[in-house]
Amino acid sequence: MENAYSDSLASRNSGIESARHILRVLFRDFEGGIRIRLWDGSELQVGRAKPQFALQINSALAFRQIAFSRDPLRLAELYVWGEVDIDGEIYDALQLRYHFASLKLPLSEKIAIAAKALTIRPERSTLDASAAPGFGKTVRGTFSRDFNRHAVSFHYDVSDEFYALWLDERMVYSCAYFEHDNQSLEQAQCNKLDLICRKLRLAPGETLLDIGCGWGALLCWAAEHYGVKAHGITLSQHQHDHVQELIRSRVLEGRVSVELLDYRDLQGEARFDKVVSVGMFEHVGLKNLPAYFAAAHRLLKPGGLFLNHGITSAEGGWEKSHSTEFINRYVFPDGQLETISTVQRIMEDSSFEIHDVEGLRPHYALTLREWVRRLEARHEEALKHVSEPVYRIWRLYMAASALQFEEGITGIYQILASRRTPYAQPVPLTRRDLYQK
Repeated sequence: MENAYSDSLASRNSGIESARHILRVLFRDFEGGIRIRLWDGSELQVGRAKPQFALQINSALAFRQIAFSRDPLRLAELYVWGEVDIDGEIYDALQLRYHFASLKLPLSEKIAIAAKALTIRPERSTLDASAAPGFGKTVRGTFSRDFNRHAVSFHYDVSDEFYALWLDERMVYSCAYFEHDNQSLEQAQCNKLDLICRKLRLAPGETLLDIGCGWGALLCWAAEHYGVKAHGITLSQHQHDHVQELIRSRVLEGRVSVELLDYRDLQGEARFDKVVSVGMFEHVGLKNLPAYFAAAHRLLKPGGLFLNHGITSAEGGWEKSHSTEFINRYVFPDGQLETISTVQRIMEDSSFEIHDVEGLRPHYALTLREWVRRLEARHEEALKHVSEPVYRIWRLYMAASALQFEEGITGIYQILASRRTPYAQPVPLTRRDLYQK
């Protein structure tokens, strides 16, 4: 028995030494600094700078997966499953995705790492893929009605109570509009709602369609502040029910209405004076963008205005990468982004005339950082409504998105357009009216 125990202890010690050697190789060119805690409690520092955060690797099996794959997506999944923990700012830890994505090792070192990794014997396996919704379901959907309905439910019907912990009081789940860096999220979301209404030049008695109305904040704002009759459509049962309750509680019957409906199934032509869509067109699929804009064009009255508010990418085509794989697997099964130039071209091909384009990229970075701050501050409350893996997915996704907006990898634009009509002048000659409250 004593010899067996000694052999086991020697094996564990050998495995730890192998792990430490592998980590020194993997991070010898890392510009930052990390304190890494291994599953036996030992620590080492890697990188060229003072440690900015600590990375806890909770099992030998998790370490082997990192060593063999050296893949940012696999590291993110290990964090989601709880096999890797982060002590410190998650924004600092996200440096690792770029390091692993750019890591270039000679074949000889890859072979040496693999050989040493094989000497590390996993003593347990707690990896539970089922705890993280969406694992193994990387989406290659056709963006049919059923697919979009499932995708919307997957993301938005997680828990209204969970979203309420970190959104503003109106439950606005899209980019806010800040007048300065320190403005409250609540005020910045009101700014955004009002800016959209002013850009649309809403007037009492007009009809407004909101495609993908979320939890109904814009519908209610437009009805209460601008006197319009607002109609919203959504594929989320939770959001539909929430808007119905808002209509009752705010006594907006006859002024605000909502349908559980796909945009492709909304009937009629030239039905609405104004049409708006906020944070929805990212989910229709790149191949469906012409059909989406054609539907908006069909439903808009001549002389009316259409405002599309949505996220774009610096690179077109939504090519496969660790970022797109994570988003489609765990966050937005139907999420696809295109460049702003391509979006505008498709709109023009759909017979829209574009009047105004405004980039809001810094605003979304501020919005996301505030969402992350609020979510982290209410971690324990969040676990009453969702699992730990779901909490980690949202924390990781929103923090990574904030960095991508700051870096310019993703953008967000409000595009104001109208049906192309000869001799028409649907907007004033200047923007002065937008800033005169």
